[in-house]
Amino acid sequence: MKLYCLSGHPTLPCNVLKFKSTTIMLDCGLDMTSALHFLPLPLVHSPRLSRLPGWVSKDGTVNLEKELKECAGRLFVDSLPEFCLPEKELLDLSTIDVILISNYHCMMALPYITEHTGFTGTVYATEPTLQIGRLLMEELVNFMERVPKAQSATCWKNKDIQRLLPGPLKEVVDVWTWKKCYSMQEVNSALCKVQLVGYSQKVELFGAVQVTPLSSGYSLGSSNWIIQSHYEKVSYVSGSSLLTTHPQPMDQSSLKNSDVLILTGLTQIPTANPDGMLGEFCSNLAMTIRAGGNVLVPCYSSGVIYDLLECLHQFIDSANLGTTPFYFISPVANSSLEFSQIFAEWLCQNKQSKVYFPEPPFPHAELIQTNKLKHYPSIHGNFSNEFRQPCVVFTGHPSLRFGDVVHFMELWGKSSLNTIIFTEPDFSYLDVLAPYQPLAMKCVYCPIDTRLNFHQVSKLLKEVQPLHVVCPEQYTQPPLSQAHRADLMLELQPPPMPYRRCAVLGLPFRRRYERIQLLPELAKSLVPSEVKPGISVATVSAVLQSKDNKHMLQPVPKPAPAPPSKKRKRVVEEPPEVLTPKPLLSGAVPLEHFLATLSKHGITEVKVEDTVDGHILHLQAEDTLIQLEEDGTHIVCDNNEPLRTVLRDLVLRFLQKL
Repeated sequence: MKLYCLSGHPTLPCNVLKFKSTTIMLDCGLDMTSALHFLPLPLVHSPRLSRLPGWVSKDGTVNLEKELKECAGRLFVDSLPEFCLPEKELLDLSTIDVILISNYHCMMALPYITEHTGFTGTVYATEPTLQIGRLLMEELVNFMERVPKAQSATCWKNKDIQRLLPGPLKEVVDVWTWKKCYSMQEVNSALCKVQLVGYSQKVELFGAVQVTPLSSGYSLGSSNWIIQSHYEKVSYVSGSSLLTTHPQPMDQSSLKNSDVLILTGLTQIPTANPDGMLGEFCSNLAMTIRAGGNVLVPCYSSGVIYDLLECLHQFIDSANLGTTPFYFISPVANSSLEFSQIFAEWLCQNKQSKVYFPEPPFPHAELIQTNKLKHYPSIHGNFSNEFRQPCVVFTGHPSLRFGDVVHFMELWGKSSLNTIIFTEPDFSYLDVLAPYQPLAMKCVYCPIDTRLNFHQVSKLLKEVQPLHVVCPEQYTQPPLSQAHRADLMLELQPPPMPYRRCAVLGLPFRRRYERIQLLPELAKSLVPSEVKPGISVATVSAVLQSKDNKHMLQPVPKPAPAPPSKKRKRVVEEPPEVLTPKPLLSGAVPLEHFLATLSKHGITEVKVEDTVDGHILHLQAEDTLIQLEEDGTHIVCDNNEPLRTVLRDLVLRFLQKL
C-alpha cells in the first residue's frame, strides 16, 4: 500500500492511495497563494495601478517593465493570476480510478485533473459539496473572464532571470507549473463526472474495496472517508470540526479500529478561538460604522459567511445598527444564500428542526426580507443605484487579487475611517495588502477557522486509536514563528509518518488475509475433524475462481466422458487415474515422549541439540539425524530404508491425520 503526496499545502490536500489494485485520489485542492505574486485585477481602470513603475535590473541588462511592476518595495507580475496545481509528474494520473472529495474547498483543482490528464474514472462527493463547489468555480471563472488581460507574462519565469529578481519572487519554486484559471466549459465537463453519495452510504469499488463518506462537521456536506476491505481499514480525515456550527456534527465513532489514519486539514490559526474572533469582528464592525466609516469583509461566497450573517442578525439591534445596509456582492450570491436554506438534511439538528415549523434554517432569510441584507451579482447595475454609505460589504475574493473587492479597496483605501476585516484564514493579510500600500484604512485580522486544533485532534486520536497516523510534515513541528510552542504540533506514540509534496510513502501494514466464499455443494462435501476442543479442520480440494476481486472455491469439475468415435481404435484408452490426496498432518512431536519411544525400540544413544527452530536428534549408533521443527520433521538416513521407515512411523504416532 502506497501514498503519493501531490500537494504540499496541509489544508488543500491532494494525495493518491494505492490499495488492493485500486488507485484512489483523496481530494484535489488548488493552492491559490501563488496569486499573491500578481497585481490585482480592477473592474474599472485604476490610475494608481497603471502608474506603478516597471522593473529593470540594476545593471540595465534585463528590462521587464511590461511584465513586472513595483509597489512599496515589492515586485508583482502584471498578468492574469496563475495557480499552483497538484503535482502531475509523480505518477500517471490517467490510472486513477476514483476521486473522493471531502469538502468544496478541496475540489477547486478538479477540472485540471479530470480534463487534462486522461482521467476516465468517477468522482464521489455529497450533493452540497458538488453544488457549492460548482458555485465557487463559477465565481472564480467569472472573476477572471470579466477582466481580460491582453498580455501574458512569461519571461520572468526564466531561471536565469528569476534569480536576479528581488524576494519573494526570487524564492518561488516550480513557477513553470503554474496555470491560468480553467474555463466554464471545463468546469461543467469535470462536474459531469461526479457521482453523488450520502453520509454512511457504502460504495463498492471493483469488488476490491468499499468507500464510505462520514460527516466531518466542517461545512455543508463536508466528509471524512472510510476506505476498507474485509480485513484492512484506512480512514481519511480532512477538514473536520467538533464545534457546534451549522453543519451536521462530526461522526467520530466510525473512525475507530483503523489500521492507518491519514490526517489533513487542521486549523490554520491554532491560537485563535473562533468564538473570540466572532466577538472581535462584531465590535470592530460596530466601532467603524458609528464613526461614519465603511466596513469591507473579503470572504468566500459560502461557508463562514453564513455564520457571520447569523452572528450579525443577533448583534444588529443591540448595537443600534438597524439602519446600516449590509451588501453581499458575488456572481453567485443569490444561489449561495438559497442553497444554504434548501440543504436542510445536511444541517445540524437545531437547524433541521426549523424546517418543520416551517422556518428558514438560517436567519439571513429574515435579513433579506427586512431589506437589511441585499445581494448583487456585481458592483454594476442595481447596486450602483442603491448603494449608500456607511455600509458593510461582504465580497470576494479573499486574496484581494480579483473580484469586486479590488474596486472597494481602491475606493475606500485612502480613508482612515474605513476598516477591512479579514475573516478567512487562507492568506497572509500582510501579503494580501502589499499591492495596495500605502494604505490609510484600518486593518483588522479576525481569522475564523472552525477546523480541529492540535488539542482536539490529540483527544480524537486517543479515542479512535488508529495503529498508524500519516500527516503533513507541518504538523510534526511547531510553526516557525512560534518555535517554542510544543503544543502546536502532533505528539503521538508511535510518532506520525510525515509527508511533503512529491513524497511517496509505503504505509506500514501488510495485507495478510483475503476472504473466499465456498459454494454450497462444496461445503456439503467437507468432513471436519476436531483438532482441539471446539476447533475442527477440514481439507478441501477445489478450483479457485477470481472475478471482479471476489474469490470463490468451486468443486473440481469431473472429466467429461470421451465422445463415441465411429472409427475403431486399436488401443483402448484408460481413463486417467485420480490419485487420493495424501492426508495432512498436524500437531507437534513432544521431545521427552519421543525419546522414550525411541528407547523402547532399542535406540538409546541419542544426542540432542537445541536449535532456533526446534531440536536435532543425532542417533549415534545408527549414524542418523532427526530434525524436529515447528513446521516439519526431517529424517536424514543414508542407505538404510528399513530404519527410515521405522522412524517415520514412530514420528507419525504423535501427529494427527486430516
